[in-house]
Amino acid sequence: MPKLKTKSGAKKRFKVTATGKVMHAQRGKRHGMIKRTKKQIRQLRGTRVLFKTDGDNIKKYFLPNA
Repeated sequence: MPKLKTKSGAKKRFKVTATGKVMHAQRGKRHGMIKRTKKQIRQLRGTRVLFKTDGDNIKKYFLPNA
């Protein structure tokens, strides 16, 4: 079997923590900020942890070496 490659798109979007949880950036802050309220923009800062099942799928299919 050949080695499994990490999906390069997932490499940029997700980070696996030391305890095995998958972190991701908030979506919805790329463009169109003028439509959003100041509160929405403020709450989209930082990163969040994916739900366990979603994180497991990301690790299995997109980040096999993480």
